[in-house]
Amino acid sequence: MCACGELKLKAIRVLVVDDSELIRQVLTEVISQAPDLEVVGAAEDPLVAREMIKQLNPDVLTLDVEMPKMDGISFLRNLMRLRPMPVVMISTLTEKGAPVTLDALEIGAVDYIAKPQGGSWQNLKAYAAVIQQKVRDAASANMMAHDRATKPEVMQPGAIRQCFKPGRVICIGSSTGGTEAIKVVLKGMPQNCPPIVIAQHIPPVFSATLATRLNNLCGITVREAKSGMPLESGNAYLAPGDFHLKLRNKGGQLVTLITEGERVNGHMPSVEVLFKSVLEHAGNKTVAALLTGMGSDGAQGLKEICESGGCTIAQDQDSSVVWGMPGSAVKLNAAQQVLSIEKIGKGLLKACL
Repeated sequence: MCACGELKLKAIRVLVVDDSELIRQVLTEVISQAPDLEVVGAAEDPLVAREMIKQLNPDVLTLDVEMPKMDGISFLRNLMRLRPMPVVMISTLTEKGAPVTLDALEIGAVDYIAKPQGGSWQNLKAYAAVIQQKVRDAASANMMAHDRATKPEVMQPGAIRQCFKPGRVICIGSSTGGTEAIKVVLKGMPQNCPPIVIAQHIPPVFSATLATRLNNLCGITVREAKSGMPLESGNAYLAPGDFHLKLRNKGGQLVTLITEGERVNGHMPSVEVLFKSVLEHAGNKTVAALLTGMGSDGAQGLKEICESGGCTIAQDQDSSVVWGMPGSAVKLNAAQQVLSIEKIGKGLLKACL
């Protein structure tokens, strides 16, 4: 008990793992600035980290990708098999770094911190609040969610052969944990599904890599959106990082519109912007799902879709890595259905029949 008689909150214990002494120092300094975070150790390689995990029992790891003795991906794979715990990857924000980072998220990492390209790590001090929040988010992540929903529910062949109602547009929003959640939803989509537009909180290089990866894994075509793409059945359009994805009507055909602008709810792309744009153009033919993610981006937009007669779905808490965005929607009574991630694709398709 503290002097005022209130219980003192326990600090989140963090272990920094990186082969660069400078990076270890900078991350330790940045993370330790927050009163609710405590760096309990710093390891120069995974072998040292393994022993420190046993000794210090940290709540969260920050983990570099390229390290001596054992690379970060191999270490992460072993860690998730033997002692699953929240991990935030230290990732290079390049075309080379993006696939490796997505591999890490697939294995079970909660999130990542992007290294500035060719810049000084001292620049990270400007992003102290972001780094601290990512660590907090990771500490509260549902580690059981990663083991769930490896196989989406799909429509029966007879239902797939039916024609979906014309004018339906499916829109999906997600953040932390969303790269894997989106994959589960899209893998359950038939080739004649209504067009799908997606806003995932992600940097520019990563969005292109994610679109390519999803396209290779799914039966539908998945592309990073560019302005002027007509919305077509069997296609999904992923918002590019650092841009908002909207729709516009061009001669009676809905097409994608990529815009710059202010961040909305702290994000660009913003789920809120996407949902409201789809509602503006598709009206009550809008079918929306809000997936795992920290914060509340998209919750108000989902409520407006619901109130306008569209179909709204929120991911349930048990299957969400972070139940912030969908949880906010549920609190607003914006979700007509609350479904586990493996059921959401089927729920979206049913709403389009």
